[in-house]
This record gives sequence, C-alpha cells and structure tokens, in this order.
Amino acid sequence: MSEAGGGRGFGSSVPQRAPWSLVAATAALCLVSATSVWTAGASPMSREEKQKLGNQVLEMFDHAYGNYMEHAYPADELMPLTCRGRVRGQEPSRGDVDDALGKFSLTLIDSLDTLVVLNKTKEFEDAVRKVLRDVNLDNDVVVSVFETNIRVLGGLLGGHSLAIMLKEKGEYMQWYNDELLQMAKQLGYKLLPAFNTTSGLPYPRINLKFGIRKPEARTGTETDTCTACAGTLILEFAALSRFTGATIFEEYARKALDFLWEKRQRSSNLVGVTINIHTGDWVRKDSGVGAGIDSYYEYLLKAYVLLGDDSFLERFNTHYDAIMRYISQPPLLLDVHIHKPMLNARTWMDALLAFFPGLQVLKGDIRPAIETHEMLYQVIKKHNFLPEAFTTDFRVHWAQHPLRPEFAESTYFLYKATGDPYYLEVGKTLIENLNKYARVPCGFAAMKDVRTGSHEDRMDSFFLAEMFKYLYLLFADKEDVIFDIEDYIFTTEAHLLPLWLSTTNQRISKKNTTSEYTELDDSNFDWTCPNTQILFPNDPLYAQSIREPLKNVVDKSCPRGIIRVEESFRSGAKPPLRARDFMATNPEHLEILKKMGVSLIHLKDGRVQLVQHAIQAASSIDAEDGLRFMQEMIELSSQQQKEQQLPPRAVQIVSHPFFGRVVLTAGPAQFGLDLSKHKETRGFVASSKPYNGCSELTNPEAVTGKIALIQRGQCMFAEKARNIQNAGAIGGIVIDDNEGSSSDTAPLFQMAGDGKDTDDITIPMLFLFSKEGSIILDAIREYEEVEVLLSDKAKDRDPEMENEEQPSSENDSQNQSAEQIASSSQEVDLVDQESPEESSLNSHPESLSPADTDNAASISPSEQNSNPTENHETTSLDGECTDLDNQLQEQSETEEDSNPNVSWGKKVQPIDSILADWNEDIEAFEMMEKDEL
Repeated sequence: MSEAGGGRGFGSSVPQRAPWSLVAATAALCLVSATSVWTAGASPMSREEKQKLGNQVLEMFDHAYGNYMEHAYPADELMPLTCRGRVRGQEPSRGDVDDALGKFSLTLIDSLDTLVVLNKTKEFEDAVRKVLRDVNLDNDVVVSVFETNIRVLGGLLGGHSLAIMLKEKGEYMQWYNDELLQMAKQLGYKLLPAFNTTSGLPYPRINLKFGIRKPEARTGTETDTCTACAGTLILEFAALSRFTGATIFEEYARKALDFLWEKRQRSSNLVGVTINIHTGDWVRKDSGVGAGIDSYYEYLLKAYVLLGDDSFLERFNTHYDAIMRYISQPPLLLDVHIHKPMLNARTWMDALLAFFPGLQVLKGDIRPAIETHEMLYQVIKKHNFLPEAFTTDFRVHWAQHPLRPEFAESTYFLYKATGDPYYLEVGKTLIENLNKYARVPCGFAAMKDVRTGSHEDRMDSFFLAEMFKYLYLLFADKEDVIFDIEDYIFTTEAHLLPLWLSTTNQRISKKNTTSEYTELDDSNFDWTCPNTQILFPNDPLYAQSIREPLKNVVDKSCPRGIIRVEESFRSGAKPPLRARDFMATNPEHLEILKKMGVSLIHLKDGRVQLVQHAIQAASSIDAEDGLRFMQEMIELSSQQQKEQQLPPRAVQIVSHPFFGRVVLTAGPAQFGLDLSKHKETRGFVASSKPYNGCSELTNPEAVTGKIALIQRGQCMFAEKARNIQNAGAIGGIVIDDNEGSSSDTAPLFQMAGDGKDTDDITIPMLFLFSKEGSIILDAIREYEEVEVLLSDKAKDRDPEMENEEQPSSENDSQNQSAEQIASSSQEVDLVDQESPEESSLNSHPESLSPADTDNAASISPSEQNSNPTENHETTSLDGECTDLDNQLQEQSETEEDSNPNVSWGKKVQPIDSILADWNEDIEAFEMMEKDEL
C-alpha cells in the first residue's frame, strides 16, 4: 500500500469529486495530521536508534541481494542453503510454487524499485542494464498469470516509474529511454491470450512463448482460478495502459473485475475462493481475507486510489461491510460460507491475512486493524515467525514460513497512521528474528518448521521486493528517502506506481456498473477523510488500550474453549478429541467418536469411512464437537495432500523369465531414498520375519543385501523401514494386508512418516496393493530367486538377458508359469488408463497427519458433505497414504526434456510365442508413461 493511499483514510475532509491531485495532496496531509495527534505524550524511539535499525536493514538487504547476484543470477531465485540458483526444470518440481519461475531473473526484476527506496541508485542503474541485456521474456515455460503480473510486470513498471523519476532529477539514468516500459508492454501482450474466455476471467497459467491451448503450450485446459488470481490485475494493467496509451490492458483487467463483482453472492456480498473461468460458478464457496481472495479486496480499494473511479470504492465498501459483519470476529478473521455466512468454514487462519490490518489503515478503520495486528504479533512472539496457518486457539496448523512480508507491511502502515513507537519495537523484533533464525551464509532461508527452526532451501523474490522496503521505510525519516514516497501507491508486491497516472491517458470509459448489480446504501460510505479526533481520541494511550486485552491471547485458548476445558476437567472428562490426535486403532478414540455421533465404517478397499449423525450424539455439545471434528479432519486431510505429493513409482521384475516385462505400479514413501533423485535400486527379494516387520527381524541373514517384503499393518511404515534397514536390507516393499486390493480399483497411495525425524531411513520404500504384491509372492514360490528393480519409472529391458538360452525342460515349465503369472497380471500394466471421464468418477482419498498409524489416514473429498451444517457428514480414511491420481500430469518440464518416453515395447523381441501376448500391455504401459509426462 502507498502512504498516500493510506492517508486517504484520515485527516480533513475532501470533496467527493475532488480532482485527484488535490485528493493525493490532502491524503498526505491527513497522514501528518493523524501522526501529530497520536505522538503527543508518546515516548518516541531516538533518531540514533532508528538510524541504527535502518542501517541494519540495509546490511541485511545487501546480504540477501549480494548473495543472489553472486551465487544465483541469472536464475530466478537463490537457494540459500546450497548457495546456487533455482532454475525451473533443473530442480525437483515444487508444484504450483514453481509457476512463479519463468527463467526471467525474477529476483532481480522484483528488486528493482527496492534498490531505489534503499538509496542504492548506482546498484539500480547497474541492475536495469542487466535486465535489458540478459532477460528474455520469450521462454517456452508455463507460468502463473497472477505471479507474473504482480512480480515481473509490476517489477518492470515499478523500475520504470523510478527510472524516469531519477532521470528527471538529472544525476542518474540519463541514458534511459523507456526500455523497461517496452519490456513491460511486451510482457503485457504475452499475458493477454490468457483472457480469451467467455467470462473475461483469465486462465491461471500461460506459456510465455506459445500462449494458450496450442499443443506446444501445455496449458489452457484449466477450468478454475482463484478470485485473487483474476482480481489482482487492475493496478499493473491500468498503469501499463496509462504509461503506453494502449487501452487494451486496462480494459481486460476491468472486465475481469466486473465479472467477479457480478458473481458475488448477493445476499452476503461475499466472494468464494475459486471460480470457474468459463461458467462463473463458484468452485470453492468459502470466503475470507486470506489466501485466494486477499489481494482482490486490496486492489478494489487501491484501484480507486490510483484511478479515481468511484465504482471501485463502492464495491470495496460493500465487500468490507460484509467482511466486518461475517468474517471479522475480533481479533480473529475466520473464513465463512458465502451462502451461510454465519457458519465458519475453518477453524484456522492463514498467514496471508496479515496484510489486512494494513488495508484497514487505508480504509481508515483503525481499531480492528490494531486488534488483529496485535493478535498476529502475539503469535509471532510465541513462534518467532508467523506460521503459514494457525488455529483459533493459536496452535500451529501449517508450520512453514517462507519469509512472508505481509505482517511487516501492516506494521509499517499502522506506524504511519498512529505514530505509535510501539510499532517501531515490533519492527525491531522482526529484524532480530530474521537475523537470529533465518540468516544463513548465503542469504536468508525460509523456515521449514517454525517450531523446530529447521530451514528450507528457498528465498522467494518477494522477500527482497517487499520485506526490506517496509522495514526500511518503517525506520526512515522523510529525508532518508531520495524521493517523496507519498507520490506513489504500493502494489500487492510493493512495487511503486505514481499517482499522477490517474490523469494520464484516460481513454477508458468509467461507466459505473456497480449499480447495475445491486442497490447500494451510500450512507455508510466514506467519501471524505474522517476527522482525526474520531480516529485518534485525545488519549495518548488509545492504541495501547486496544492492545492491552490481547497481550495474553495466544497463551490462552479462545474464551469459549477455556470454559469448555475448565468444565471438562471439573467433570472429570477429557478435552474434546482433535482430528490431528485421532488414531483409528485406539479404542478410547472410537468411544469418543461414538459419543459425538460419529460412526466408523471399514470399506472393502481398506479405507475407513467416518459418518456423523448429530442426532445420535450424547448431547448437543458432543454433537457440536463431532461437527468440529469432521471439519478438522477434512482440513487436515487437504493439508497433508498439499504438503507433499509424489508421483507413482515402479517395481519391475527383471529376473528370468520376466526380463522387465512385468511392471507393477507402486506408491512412494515420504521418507527414505528418493528414487527420482538417485539411481534405481536392484536386488533379489526376500520375505521378512516377522512378516509385518514391526519388531527386530529374526531372519536378518535372509534379507541382508536384498529387498525385503513386509506386510502392511500393526505399526508405522517408518518403523517397518527401520527394522528391515537394521537387518541389512537395501530396500523394502510393503504389501497391503487387505486381500484383493488392487491399484486398478483403488487410488494410488504414498506412505507417510511417523511424525518424527525420518532422516535415518536411507533405503527406498515402495507400497504395493495386495493383487500386485501377490504377483511377486507367486513368482517367489515358483522360481525362488526373483530379482526386481525399484525405480521412479520403468526401465528398458535387457535384450541380452532375454536371449540367454535356458534348458528346454526348464523353459517349458517356466514358460508355463510365466503364462500363469501373465494372466494374473494382465490388468496391472493397464492401471490408470481410464479416460478422463472415467477417472473423474473415482474418489480421491487424501492423507492425514503422520501421527496416525498406517490404518488411519485419508479423506475422500468426493464423499464429503459439501454443507457441514447438515446433521450428516461423511469422511473416508485410509492409512498414512495420499492419493496420487491427480499428480500424473504435474511433472516438470525437465522431465519432458531429460526423460523421453521409454519405447522398450519396440526394441525387444519376445523370447517365445507365449510372451508375445504381452506386447499389448507393454504398449498400454507406454501410453500411461506419456500421460504421466
């Protein structure tokens, strides 16, 4: 957010239709006025200490930026633990996170205007020259339209804005002739094909070189996008139109915003998280101010600030009223259902909502901003950083922290609004924590787990684009910045756009379409800056009085939770069962489920289904606990699926008479040797004793140097792996204990750890369903010596081994047995070959927390009741495993380049007529591999 924009919330009155230059000027005066009111009686931080902290921020930026330029450039991002660049396709795919990377030196572009804000004008000039010389925007890579817009297009426009400012000052950038703007225009045209939908909402991804829907593009089949993804374009696209005079960009962005406004839920005036880009139907109907929606609201208000279009303010005020009515539960901000907004959709909050107090400052609603900010600060003081998600009782829900800047952003704007030195102390804490816990020799590393302090080899570009801007400006006085920051507005990526754009190239029709969709009550709309005496009463302890009740909020549960726990202990009962603690094999837990009206059903495929009937609960309180438990279970399952998704693996029988013809689809493990990064493991198989592998093996001599076969059940997967590894096994195959289970009827799974550190497990572990496992067991009974290959995908067969002559007497019997085994495995190689229509009918279980045993795991969204308010809810569980069906098309581009399709069906001649029948299966498996790529 910009200071000028933030100032619009306070100060003396501004006429409703004032010229924008007057509005901007008055906004700046509003900010000064508000600050002077508050600081009376306060104890400000000394100028010397502020300078010291500002210099510390400069040194931290130099450490991050310098290491990126030394070890990573021209790569998109720095990997600070390994001191190298992250290049798309050269590192293991991280899924959607990698969609921000486009081989266009992302961190450098994202940091351009930060260099100027931090008074590093010489470095800025050098950086611009590097961008113009080295950056290519015509790469054959699929990128996120949203991320590319806010980071790259926004970075180029922010760099251009400050480049022309420096050129006007006459000392730097005298050679500059709008080159960054021309690059921005080129990129803008590359993004435009994404808007080729009937709704005007853009596709979520686009190929920079080939656009949308072409075979070479590898994208354009998506149907859904997030609300923020479609609604966070107007600032950059409008600025590009105003800078260049090409109106098409602003027109497309306005059309997308118009469509989202039209599709809001009319009774609640809320929007959902994801929407179908073709039909406009809401796909996810929960609504909040965090991930998926956040910057949509931000850009409505800032579009009014930058462009002066009243309709954007009207829409924002309508949404804001709904947010404060339904989502805001001070100091919490909880997601609700758009159709039933009085019902919470989650019991946790995500870190991205930390921007919202800053947006409330821009709105001029200071009290709730102070409350929410203080709550977030208490969470940070407990965990050193803000976890990616935390529950309403302030426990960690998702433990990662990728060095997000949103809390620093809100801290800066609250300080600018109030002048309260308390927020300088908050900023000081942020600096200390970054240096103490995130700083590494090659930069700053994201936190993998805020509870343990473990790091992730990641330093996102937004860390340099935003964090250091806000921290430096927090401690800087006006004379410490070489230009007037109040002449600019901050985008959601903290890029700077000049406010004078509001009066430049205004060729877009400003038809007020808001009233076409709803009748609005203007009485609650702030058309003027409110009086500072109302915002900041003449009480120097005003903000402190708001914060004081929240000082210990994190050390306690929610008020209602405290009452419930105290009542429970007084009555001798235990606190309600939480989904994260549930174990399907614990009789006590099953009894609690029964009391809550939740029944447990064992399905034939090994999964367990949970069904809630509130009427069967012991009491209304137990029924409410049951509803919460079911909601938590659904959220926990979804979380686990997102946290770690691995592609399927292959178990290939390579010994005679199979020679690699039999390939069994196997589920991977989240621990042990990663077969996608290391050479495959080859060895003979041997059954472990005990077969369940849950205790020290009694036959270590049989499994030493071999791949151990173990049965699922009785203990954790990681425990089995440790036992066979200690016995000398070089790998392990877990066979499902549910007789008759098969990968052609059940979703593919991945084995989770035990909730502890599994780095001690160094052997590969794979999972086979019962039918596939029986093929190996039958082969052992027939041939005794069976050799298999554990790999990330099937390998070429060995022609030399196939052509080895075998004694005729053995050949006959072996061919006969091979035929038997072939007949039993006819369907194995055909797994996952259904048409997309057929696949969509399958349920897709998702894994639970690894704290559960291997027979208590995943939830099937297709079996969930979409309306948690109903008295009947269903949830499916299965053991420590995660559905992989949806991952087959998510392989990285390098896999396409470096791992061409295996064409071994064409290379190998059958050894006899019996084995020739397998050619059809071989071709089918090749087709499956192509689908994976």
